[in-house]
Amino acid sequence: MDVTITLDLVLFLFAIASVAGFVDSIAGGGGLITMPALLAAGLPPVQALATNKLQGAAGTLSASVYFLSKGTVNLREIRLAIIMTFIGSMMGTLLVQRINAGVLDQVIPFLLIGIVLYFLFSPRVGSEPSPQLISLPVFSSTAAVLIGFYDGFFGPGTGSFFTMAFAGLLGYTLTSATAHTKVLNCTSNLASLLFFVIGGHVVWALGLVMILGQVIGARLGSHVVLSRGETLIRPMIVGVSLAMTAKLLWQDYGHLLH
Repeated sequence: MDVTITLDLVLFLFAIASVAGFVDSIAGGGGLITMPALLAAGLPPVQALATNKLQGAAGTLSASVYFLSKGTVNLREIRLAIIMTFIGSMMGTLLVQRINAGVLDQVIPFLLIGIVLYFLFSPRVGSEPSPQLISLPVFSSTAAVLIGFYDGFFGPGTGSFFTMAFAGLLGYTLTSATAHTKVLNCTSNLASLLFFVIGGHVVWALGLVMILGQVIGARLGSHVVLSRGETLIRPMIVGVSLAMTAKLLWQDYGHLLH
């Protein structure tokens, strides 16, 4: 690893993870804060992705267990979607570990900009069911595997993509879409984490500190009213991500202005 772990770095990432946990519990998109922060802290791209996946997997696993305990999700019904999400995430993770780090440095800021634009202009999911456009097997073989691949390759915004896919393609309500999203997002996180661990890219000390921050932030966020929370948090996600993206772009291209 090229980064020395200092107390300042640990406190910085703990604080970022706490904010991200708070944000994610209200409006989603916490990865849009943690991923740029890890890159801005100096972690190489693949290690940043791997460490972000560790702390993200903890949150989605906890949420999945909650929804399963409430009977909101039928695992047998979505077993094909789970399998295809796992396969997609596995392929994305294996690919990103084989890409030249310099190429990844150039690509990530533009991926972040794309996700920010998505958050700015994406439609809101409704509380009422809508017409189902495709069958669950078709959904599993297309949307699930593609979003899983994206999560393995990069990650931020995956939960929002799954939620929009469940609502827009299968006609799920917001509550049902969110519950099913957590299960598939947990699947893609765990698949990706597994192969990052095998590749030896996870920075465990930083990841475990960020998990603690995520738990504290999520607990605080649960006390914020959802409707007011989203109006506050979505602009925060966009603002922080744009600031981090600008820093990364300056690191990569600032010399061209001199």
